Amino acid sequence: MGKAADLSEFDRRQIVMARRLGTSITETARLVGLSRSAVVSIHAKWINDGDTSSRRQGAGRPRVIKEKGRRRLSRLEKQTRR
Repeated sequence: MGKAADLSEFDRRQIVMARRLGTSITETARLVGLSRSAVVSIHAKWINDGDTSSRRQGAGRPRVIKEKGRRRLSRLEKQTRR
């Protein structure tokens, strides 16, 4: 089973604002189109941290050649056609 997609920043802020205005959890979930548990977890994260941004790390092995090295290698390939 894959990971769930991250919510957009707009959806996160919409949840926080709706809850601050006194909307119930169920009504907020219906408004945004998410589950009640998603609304609760995002609102709790905002209460505890004061921030709703996602800090999900990228998956996979780190690149061996950085962007600058890749450009340099490409330039060398075009110069030396042998």
